[in-house]
Amino acid sequence: MRNLLLGLLALLTPLIVVAAQAPAAPDAPPVVTASGKRAELSLGDAIILGVIEGVTEFLPVSSTGHLIIADKLLGLDSEEPLRGPDGQMLWHRKPKEGRPGEPLTIKLAASTYVVVIQVGAIAAVVLLYWSRLVSMLMGLFGRDPAGRRLLVNVLIAFVPAALIGFLANEWISEYLFSIGTVIFALVAGALLMFYAEYWYGKQVIAGTRVEREELSPMGAAGVGLLQCAALWPGTSRSMMTIVGGYFAGLGPQRAAEFSFILGFVTLSAASVYKGWKGGAAMIEVFGWQNVIIGGLVATVTAAICVRFLVTWLMRYGLAMFAWYRLVLALVLMLYFYVL
Repeated sequence: MRNLLLGLLALLTPLIVVAAQAPAAPDAPPVVTASGKRAELSLGDAIILGVIEGVTEFLPVSSTGHLIIADKLLGLDSEEPLRGPDGQMLWHRKPKEGRPGEPLTIKLAASTYVVVIQVGAIAAVVLLYWSRLVSMLMGLFGRDPAGRRLLVNVLIAFVPAALIGFLANEWISEYLFSIGTVIFALVAGALLMFYAEYWYGKQVIAGTRVEREELSPMGAAGVGLLQCAALWPGTSRSMMTIVGGYFAGLGPQRAAEFSFILGFVTLSAASVYKGWKGGAAMIEVFGWQNVIIGGLVATVTAAICVRFLVTWLMRYGLAMFAWYRLVLALVLMLYFYVL
């Protein structure tokens, strides 16, 4: 495994260096805010966000919550309308009869970026769980019964969050992407993990725990319903699905693996949808170069963290991540609301 990750790093490092040294496209328009400040995603910002995405996507600490915090600290949350080189306002959605338009902003571009960059984390799952994904594909054609069962369970778990996310996407983006909602979710998620660890440990000590090798369709539906809660920023999709796996009878390793594979499907759908809705705006503001670099960085860091999480859960459980969430919530509360 170490050699595989080192090989991945060796493969991606030249690509990062070339992309970093490549000049900007000569015809790229200088997009600025109304006050004249250039709108851009620097190389440093791209690397920072890529590391945060890769590290936090599959750990039960909430990648979205961390990226919202990072956007705030990096100044990528400005809602000031952007203007092109001719001084004209840029529109994400132009006004139409009876409906006001939506100006293009750095925040809108950044919110798209933090979803699209998940492609890097998706690539890590493909790299590490290729055999399971192939098994699911073979199961689709009736050539692998275990792969078919896994595929069915993943689809059952995927549908609830996909449906609610599609219907409530704009409402969530407008009302829940804030530091306050992230703090609340960090604390609530920590308490849930403490309870899940207590519940799981109590069964193991009593000798009543019977762990399944795979989910039942009903168990997959339960995991899917819990994943819906992760639409609230700061909750953590991986945390909810791992805890759901615990409650459905899976051990730590199996619960984490199902979470990763479900994440592959969920994140792929979210990235495609968000990229279709706001990808053009993101590229118009940030360009291609640093967006690609962020994705490459996310791939490397996510691959490392996926293996770390499986090993850690098997040895120590979820408690450390719960404590981390509480400490982070306290720091954020002090920084943004007290100091």
